[in-house]
Amino acid sequence: MFTGIIEEIGTVKAVRHGARSVVLEIGAEKILEDIHLGDSIAVNGVCLTASALGSHSFSADVMPETISRSSLSGLSAGSHVNLERAMASDGRFGGHIVSGHIDGTGTIVSVRKDDNALWYDISAGSKIMRYIVEKGSVTIDGISLTVAKVSADVFSVSAIPHTVAVTILSEKSRGSIVNIENDIIGKYVEKLLLPQKTEQSDSKITKDFLAEYGF
Repeated sequence: MFTGIIEEIGTVKAVRHGARSVVLEIGAEKILEDIHLGDSIAVNGVCLTASALGSHSFSADVMPETISRSSLSGLSAGSHVNLERAMASDGRFGGHIVSGHIDGTGTIVSVRKDDNALWYDISAGSKIMRYIVEKGSVTIDGISLTVAKVSADVFSVSAIPHTVAVTILSEKSRGSIVNIENDIIGKYVEKLLLPQKTEQSDSKITKDFLAEYGF
């Protein structure tokens, strides 16, 4: 599990392509201080497993499913990426619950300045937009951000200078593709309240049950 607080910007050193998979070698410093083989690292919000370690880099395998759902296929040598280690049990929960299992991608349709903040308007499909809630949490390229505005197919986030400076948001512009992970709590609540019609659910949690107990 991650929190969406980026620890370091890494640099892709090499991309080795398989038939449908990819091996990424990423240069880093801070996150390598206590990383071991098999540990999880979020790369632009995608949970990857460290499969090889160097003195100043790590490598990770990216399977076809991940490539098809994320923007990692667009990385090349020299690309910058947001990096975060899995949350330590004694760490501070600075962002929100982030699984590293992204739901898809969105496209930045505009970037605009508002005094000391930058607004990013992001277009996304209906499967993502249904879980976007104003003043709720969303993960953009691994960054925990607050949704500021929502319309039918576009949502907006506002980032402070520090967040822009320590992440790859500073490199994003109109047309950039970003990884999106919706708030996992919303997805689980929907699943419990609206089970698939083809499934036989014995859950006693219903809208009436929640209302009766003050939810």
